[in-house]
Amino acid sequence: MKQITVLGSTGSIGTQSLDVCRNAGYPVYALCAHKNIGLLRQQIEEFHPQYAVVIDEAAALQLKAVLQGQKTQVLSGYNAMVQLVGQQGIGTVINAITGVQGLLPTVSALKAGNQVALANKETLVAGGKLVMALAQEKNLPVLPIDSEHSAIFQCLQGNNKQQVERLIITASGGPFFGWDTQQLKNVTPSQALNHPNWAMGPKITVDSSTLANKALEFIEAMWLFQMPPEKIQVVVHRQSIIHSMVEYGDGSVMAQMGAPDMRIPIQYALTYPQRLPSPAKRLDLLSCPPLTFSQPDTKTFTCLKSGIWAAKQGGLYPCIFNGANEQAVELFLEGKIPYLSISQAVERALEHFAFEEYTSVEQVLEKDKEARAFVRQWLGQ
Repeated sequence: MKQITVLGSTGSIGTQSLDVCRNAGYPVYALCAHKNIGLLRQQIEEFHPQYAVVIDEAAALQLKAVLQGQKTQVLSGYNAMVQLVGQQGIGTVINAITGVQGLLPTVSALKAGNQVALANKETLVAGGKLVMALAQEKNLPVLPIDSEHSAIFQCLQGNNKQQVERLIITASGGPFFGWDTQQLKNVTPSQALNHPNWAMGPKITVDSSTLANKALEFIEAMWLFQMPPEKIQVVVHRQSIIHSMVEYGDGSVMAQMGAPDMRIPIQYALTYPQRLPSPAKRLDLLSCPPLTFSQPDTKTFTCLKSGIWAAKQGGLYPCIFNGANEQAVELFLEGKIPYLSISQAVERALEHFAFEEYTSVEQVLEKDKEARAFVRQWLGQ
């Protein structure tokens, strides 16, 4: 049986990953959470992993105290997580943590020859060149968990990638589809967190509302599928029924459809190339709404335009885009800046830094810090 480690096990993707493990009967080797030890304890009691990593060291001490006598060994700190997934032979690592902090565990897992199922898109946005080179060196495919990239991955099966004309990434448009800049001025965090189709973590939900998430997915698709930016298109599809499409040179367009349930792409990443019965709800074509498509409004939602620009420039610009966006979203969720300052901060950061290539993870993480520092300074924080 395939052995699974889940990073970010108490988050949205993490809990759904454990739904899949429960349904498929996969043994869980390790669980990792930031500090939600209440839920983590429940997961440990059900799945009995060999290890549990708690990033917050105070929370780790609390968990150790309540787990006395159980076989699960509790580790603490970010470095412990990176070292854990760097052990050889631990199976598949689901990386479902948020932000650029997902880069090091991805690299550590691949270096050890462990399979990575990736929900942390920032890994490839910030350091895609290094990660994909390492995956190729180890002869390990990076299996996508994002619904859009899983859809593309599925539509490529059995076809010649050299004959691909275009990757079409669908976007829900978020909660503010059709709004103008004036309407967006007073958006609150609670409004931005009210996604119409998906239940996700706070950072990715805000990114969906600004369309920054589609920019991140655009960059991720370039690396995952080795596709130039001119062959990738973003299309707004409000119903989230078609999760993405691939157009081939003969004019055929293949689409992967399904109910908006993340357990479908999670399970496919774990069972690929097989398909097993899934706990996900089924798509009823007779009751689903009409499927519509429209052009994204990049004049109002400028994060998408900024991210695509960064993708085309290459080098460390995608890392700068990601770091600036992460920092701005964090400040917005803390109530320290208005909604429109997110996209403005991202634009200013990309204008501020000159082009620079990278050859190491250390360079990527240093540039990420610089981008965050610039945003805090520019926003007076």
